[in-house]
Amino acid sequence: MRIGIDCRTILNPEAGNRAGVAQYTYQLVKTLLKIDKLDEFVLFFDHRARGVVKEFLEPNTKIRFFTFSEYKKYLPFFYSHVLTASNIGHEKLDVYHSPANIIPFRYNGKFCVTVHDLAIYRRPDLFPSGQGFSVKYLVPRSINNAAKIIAVSESTKKDVEIFFKVDPKKIKVIYEGVDHDRFVPGDKTEKLPEDLKRKYKISQQYILFVGTLEPRKNLIRLLEAYYQLTQKSLEFKDHYQLVLVGSKGWLYDEIFEEVENRNLQNNVVFPGYLVASDLPKLYAHATAFVYPSLYEGFGLPVLEAMASGTPVITSSVSSMPEIAKDAGLLVDPLDVEGLANAMEKIITDKSLQAELSEKGKKRSEKFSWEKCARETLEIYREVGKKA
Repeated sequence: MRIGIDCRTILNPEAGNRAGVAQYTYQLVKTLLKIDKLDEFVLFFDHRARGVVKEFLEPNTKIRFFTFSEYKKYLPFFYSHVLTASNIGHEKLDVYHSPANIIPFRYNGKFCVTVHDLAIYRRPDLFPSGQGFSVKYLVPRSINNAAKIIAVSESTKKDVEIFFKVDPKKIKVIYEGVDHDRFVPGDKTEKLPEDLKRKYKISQQYILFVGTLEPRKNLIRLLEAYYQLTQKSLEFKDHYQLVLVGSKGWLYDEIFEEVENRNLQNNVVFPGYLVASDLPKLYAHATAFVYPSLYEGFGLPVLEAMASGTPVITSSVSSMPEIAKDAGLLVDPLDVEGLANAMEKIITDKSLQAELSEKGKKRSEKFSWEKCARETLEIYREVGKKA
C-alpha cells in the first residue's frame, strides 16, 4: 500500500515543547516507520525542513518537498490548495493522511484526517480573527469528505458529531501517546540540576505549566490563583515559583502584564521554548503540574506530567477529565479560588502527592505511540481498500 502523510508541521525535532499537532505528527510518523516495513510511505515536507528529513529516511520511505512553497506568501490559496493538491495527486496514493484537520481544496483522492480539537468552534472568542475561510469552508469540507476521521479523544469525537453532523461510524477515536523512555519519574527529594536552575532562573521548588502562552490556556486565572497563595502564605511565596514553559502565542502580552501588575516578577518564570533534553527534567522535578486550559482536544502535557510521576491539576472540561480520570485533581477552570485550593492541597499534603504520582504513572501506561500508530495503520488499510 502507498501511504502519503502531510509532515509540514515537523520543522524542528529538537524543540522540546513542540506544539501539539507537530508533536503528534512527529511521533506518529517515527513510530509508523518503526513498525511497518512493508508499506510505502510518501512523506510530504515543507522545504524549510530539509535539515530534519534524514530522521525519516528508510528503505520504504519517499520524501517529497512541496514545490514552489515560496509562492505561499504571494498566492496562498493557489499554493495551499492547487499546487499542493497536484503534488499529492502525482504520487498515486492509496490513502493520504492529514494530521492537521485540512485537506487541499483541489485534492480528490482518498484521504483521512485527524481532528485534534474544534476549539475555534466551541470558543471562537479565544482565537484571533481572520480564520473565517478555514472555519466556514476548509475544515467542514475536509471532515465531510474524509473516508475516515481520527479523533484524538471521545470529547473531540462528540464535537465532530455536533458541529458537522457526521455519522459516528465514520469516526475512530485513537488516543495520542507518550514517550515512556523520555518522560520518566524523577526523585522528588532531589532538586533540579544546578545547570538548569541557572539556565532558567529557577531558584526554588516550583509548580509547572507547559503550553503555548495564549488566552485558551487560562493563564490569567492561574496567575490570580497563584497570587492568592502568595498573599495567604509568605512561606509559599518564598518557597514555590510558578514556571510557565512555552512559546508566546496570541495576546501573550496580557500574561506578562498580569505578572507585573501583581508584582510577581521574582516568582513567575518564563523559560520560553525548551530544547528536547530539558523538558523531561523540568516535569520530573516539579512539585506539581497545573494545566487549567479552557478547552483541549487531548491535552498531551497532562499525559507527559503523569508519566513523569508529577501530581497533576487540570480542568474539569472537554477532554481533560477523560485523559486524567482519577489520576489528577480536576477543577473548574473559571474558579480561581478552587484552583488556588487545589495547588495548596497538593503542596501541603505529601500523602496526596504520592497518591497522585502513583496513579498518574499507572494511568499514563495506557497510552503509547506504538498503540496510536498501529490503530492508525488499521485506518489506512481500511481506507486504502475501499473502492
